Amino acid sequence: MNIGTATINTKGLTLRKISLDDVQAIYTYLKSDERVTDNLIKGIHKNSEETVYMVKEIIDQYENPSFYYWGMELTETKELIGLIDLFDFDFNETKCKVGYSIGYNWWNKGYGTEALRAVIDFAFNYIKVSEISATHNTDNLASGRIMEKAGMEKEYIVKDMIINAKGQSKDCVIYSIKNN
Repeated sequence: MNIGTATINTKGLTLRKISLDDVQAIYTYLKSDERVTDNLIKGIHKNSEETVYMVKEIIDQYENPSFYYWGMELTETKELIGLIDLFDFDFNETKCKVGYSIGYNWWNKGYGTEALRAVIDFAFNYIKVSEISATHNTDNLASGRIMEKAGMEKEYIVKDMIINAKGQSKDCVIYSIKNN
């Protein structure tokens, strides 16, 4: 069942659709911080206009009931601290991938695990996917810990899987979780 990006509330987070009001936070905390973008294929945004363009593309897709992209908002302060999405659906086998990024100020505080657990639960219970996979660079051990804490298991390593925005080749670890 495809219901699109519905709001998900957890203990400390509200996972919600992003809007143009979020551009500054997304640019400042996620897309212009090399510590965050070093782990992403698309790399750093050179200016906030790139972020505006990205956010508008996401907003345009919210009408699609098979599109799932959330901003991670701290429930208490309403501050946007990260992004998480489900993508690359294989509807024949009901599999998909999950990806996320969190602003540096909120690393190692449990928010990534909290958001990932909530999105996995949503995908299994509402979209009825059978398996979710995720990938992290081998030099990003914290992301692997998030995946493990959310119940995902390490599958294998792919050598030279991506080339980041700096042109560096990165090995990646693939994790997955099955809906039992």
